[in-house]
Parts: sequence; C-alpha cells; structure tokens
Amino acid sequence: MQVLAALCFLVLAHLPPLRGEVVGSFQDVPDCLDFFYEGWVPEWGAANPNAARLCQRLNNRYHFATLYDTSNRIAIYSAYLFQTKDNKSTENEWCIEPQLVNMSWEKDMKDEKDLKGDKDKVNVYFGERQALDEDYLKSKYDRGHLNPKQHQSGDSRQATFTLTNVVPQTPNLNQKAWNDYETYLQKELKTCSQAYVLVGAIPSADNWIIKNNVKRVNIPDHIWNAYCCLDKNGRPIRSGGATAPNTEKTSVKKHTLSELKAFLSQYQSPVGQLFLNNCGA
Repeated sequence: MQVLAALCFLVLAHLPPLRGEVVGSFQDVPDCLDFFYEGWVPEWGAANPNAARLCQRLNNRYHFATLYDTSNRIAIYSAYLFQTKDNKSTENEWCIEPQLVNMSWEKDMKDEKDLKGDKDKVNVYFGERQALDEDYLKSKYDRGHLNPKQHQSGDSRQATFTLTNVVPQTPNLNQKAWNDYETYLQKELKTCSQAYVLVGAIPSADNWIIKNNVKRVNIPDHIWNAYCCLDKNGRPIRSGGATAPNTEKTSVKKHTLSELKAFLSQYQSPVGQLFLNNCGA
C-alpha cells in the first residue's frame, strides 16, 4: 500500500499544473505564451497592482491573451496572432471572465446570462473586478474591440466578444477611424507569414462611465497598436504601430515602434520592449 501511494505521488508530482484562464503569469501557460513573439511578454502594464493576466479561452482552447486592469475595468492590452479573415458568423453575445469573480469557476469565458442561470451563482455580483454589458448600455460609448474579430478566424472570431477585450470608444473612433486602420492592417498583415499584434489603451485620469453614481468603467484617452511581421523562416521583416485619441473628432497616426515607445513613455516609463529585440529593429 505504501509503495502504491509513493508511486501515485511521483506521478502526480510530474503532471503539469492545472491552470485556469486567470493566471499568475503568462509564462505559466505555454499555449498562452504563444501569442507573444518568441514568448516575450512586454513590461508595459506589468507593474500595475490591479492587473490580471487572462488567457482568453473558449471551447476549451486559448485564442489570445489580455492584460486586464480590474480597477479601471478595461483591458491594458490584448496580444494575439493575426489570422486571415473568414466568413464565419459571430453571435455578438458579450461574455465575461468567470474567474475574475471566483477562481474556482469555469475556465472558459461565459455569457453573463448563462452564469446567472446557474443556481449557485444567482445572488453573486459579477462586476466587482470587470465591466458588465449593462455598464455600456445607454453610455454613448461603443464596446471597442482591442483584438478585432476581422483579424481572427474560426472560434477565435467569437472569442473576441468578451468584455475583457474591449474598452469604451467613441462611435467615430470605433466605427470609422480605428475600424479603417484595422482594415488597412488586415491587408498589411496578410503579406506576413506570421504576425504578432498588441493593441492597448491609455486610461484617462478621471473620465468614467458612471452608473448609479458609481465610477464603473474608465474611458481611455488613447488607443494604441503595435505589430511584428515575420517571413516564412520566422525572421522579422517589418514592424509598426499606431495611436488615436479616443474622441469624436479623431484620426489615426501611424508610428514606427521607436516612435510608439516614445509616445507610451509619456504615460509610463520605462516602456521596455514591446517585442523581443524590438522585432529585429
């Protein structure tokens, strides 16, 4: 009996740890680390004490990674691999992250209505550490994707519809200026053998979606993007980025990675490398 117990212990000790969608470090989940070029996780936002690391999971598979600010209730950035667009339709039902409510809950993102349907979760408030769909209703702000559905295919398109992957954006930015840039970038990245992308938000000092006199969701001042394009041998061949003010009268400004780092350093310093070796620059 003692021998059997010892053998069981040895087997269990060598099994990989079970990880949920909310993780202590992106490095804890190799499949999640795949969304960062050469596994390099940016320093940007990492020191935020309210940051949660989300390996965005749907249908038992990881689709992208998000660094999420649980105090401002917006994404700091989402990191993803660009995929050629397909024509798969999406349900456009907004999900939340169950493990931001309780770490013992489901690993997959879930529609809030489905969670409320669980008898064990009926009286639980889901919005303490994340935005809810009700926050955006009648707010005059769009749910602006960071990882956009048109840069994904298959289930990954549906996975972008989680409130941990969006920030409040003005309709003009979300539907026009930034959407036009995403379309431009889609054409640009199709010429890459592989492309890694970061899209983030700069939170405002004190501009919020307010519900019932409570500051619920921070309204960012700017949206930013960075990408690293590789050839068929996995070598970087070009990179770039962009920024846009989150205002009604807005436009997108394209940047080199060096210019983008200079922009970001106005809000947090040091920025560090967004991609390993600055994407070969």
